[in-house]
Amino acid sequence: MVKRALAEEEPQPWWMPRRVLTVVSVDIDDTAGVGAIWIVWRPKSSRMREHTALMEWFGNQWRYVGGGSGSGDDPVDVDVLDVCKGGGVLSLTRSLDPPRSVAEAPWISCVKVRLGQDVGQVLIGARRIEVPEQRSLVAVWMSPQSSRGARPVIVALGRDGTS
Repeated sequence: MVKRALAEEEPQPWWMPRRVLTVVSVDIDDTAGVGAIWIVWRPKSSRMREHTALMEWFGNQWRYVGGGSGSGDDPVDVDVLDVCKGGGVLSLTRSLDPPRSVAEAPWISCVKVRLGQDVGQVLIGARRIEVPEQRSLVAVWMSPQSSRGARPVIVALGRDGTS
């Protein structure tokens, strides 16, 4: 899925049935070398489960470094912007990169964002992300471990590019 997202293709392969698994959103921050994938198992079922996988580029390949799962929540109508459930994980691959240690390794964080009908783009810090059709996306970033609770400013922009 990460390779498909990097190639700017639809992240979900055509042969994967959406009633079993749906890739809701993929975000890649090329500058930081991190990515996140938001997946829903059995959407529209009472047994729906969500999973967010965090990935990191290290040693010329993407590596899974952690994530989280939980019961899915139903999409809600949002007027402009709703930043919901997030998570984070210690950068395991960067902690292996000398002279760093686990105590100094950066933190990889993500949040799920739901957007209103009039929103065309979202700013996550300095990154500009186009709003997908389903009006939901996952956003990922890397920060120093000392500020792991902080998140970049998230701003919704209208279709004309104004906030």
